[in-house]
Order: sequence, then C-alpha cells, then structure tokens
Amino acid sequence: MIILAPLLIWQGKRVRSNTLRLPEAAGEREGVSGNGEPMRLLILGDSAAAGVGCSVQSEALCGRLVNQLGLRYRVHWQLWAKSGLTCAGILKLAKQQPAGVHFDVVVISAGVNDVTKRTTVSQWRADLLKLTNYLQVERGAPRIIFTAVPPMHKFPALPQPLRWFIGQQAKQLNIALWHHCVETNNTEVKSVAAKCDYLTFDFPFEPEYMARDGFHPSSKAAALWADSVLTKLV
Repeated sequence: MIILAPLLIWQGKRVRSNTLRLPEAAGEREGVSGNGEPMRLLILGDSAAAGVGCSVQSEALCGRLVNQLGLRYRVHWQLWAKSGLTCAGILKLAKQQPAGVHFDVVVISAGVNDVTKRTTVSQWRADLLKLTNYLQVERGAPRIIFTAVPPMHKFPALPQPLRWFIGQQAKQLNIALWHHCVETNNTEVKSVAAKCDYLTFDFPFEPEYMARDGFHPSSKAAALWADSVLTKLV
C-alpha cells in the first residue's frame, strides 16, 4: 500500500479535477402527498439523497419514494440533503432545521464522502451513533433506514487501482454500519424504542443506471433505490 500511495494520491487529484460536477435535482423539498394513514417522512443525506444525477426531484429517490408511499399513506415529507456532506456534516445539517419537527421514518444516504475524505472507521461509528441518537431523541424517529455505502469499486469514474482502494474503504464502513444497526436494534436510547434498518442496494452498474459523471445514480437507479426502501416499509 505504501508503494501505491503516490499513484493513489495522483489519481485522486485527477479524479477530483476531471469529474463532471452535476447539480442537485431541481424541485420542491417538502410537501404533502397521497391519502390514507399519515406518515411523516424525511430523506436525509448527501448528494445522492439530494438527487444529483437526476434532473428533477420527481425522478430522484425522494420524489419516487413519496409517489409510491402516497398510494397507501398521506405522506408529509421533507428532504434535507446537500452535496459533499459526511455523516458528521449530515448531523450538522439536520440540527440547522427548525426544532420540533418530528418524523416516523428517516431514510439516510451517507458514507461516500466519508470514504473520499478518509473518515476512520472509529470516527464513522461515533458519527453514526450521534446521528442516530439525535434522530431518535430530538426528531422522535422510531424508524431509521440507512442505505449502505454503494460498492465504490464499481464506480466507472474511478481508475484502477484507486477504484479498488476506495472500494475496500467503502466495504469497511459498511461492516461498521451493519453492526451499528444491529446494536441499535438491541438497545434503547433514553427510553426511545427505535428500529434501524441496513438497506443493501447494489443497482446494475451499466451506463443507463449511472449519471453522466460516472459517480451518481441515474433516474433509473433512483427508481430501484426507492423500490428497495419500500420493501422495508410495506
């Protein structure tokens, strides 16, 4: 690994300078949709949650999930997401939102930026715990769904051996995330019973499932992502 370090650093700089920067999806970030039993839904996280790779929110995870859940529930939904956020940054973003807003379900996309910014596994676990505790206690969320860090060793925007190295980092964070969800389900935080789901999502890494930057999910991948979340909720 020491031998590869100069090459990995050089490749990382090249990727950062050459990768196409795509905007977050356009559209509303809160609303009410559907009929039936009320559900308070929060989509929380990084650029993938913000819809980067899709033109509009209706094509991204949030829009597709709200549309599907609206067939069964009256969904009061919000999207709190921003490109470039690590898990710690996601918690900071959540704390900046109006107080007293509670949710029944929180769907989280986190981890890719923790990989690229070299968050250690121990810090990742600590950040996951802080985020989970905050959502349970301050936002009253009894159900939290963590989307696994995607298999970054398949990202077409990354050259080898950087792709392999980044993929190994993502796998380590996913192992820690899985353990975090298991441990959360076996404990109670300040008497708030909650369930944490680990959502494995590995869409086909073919051109139509990737955005133009080779890094983010396309609208077709977002549809599969929403379907995967639904399997946990209905």
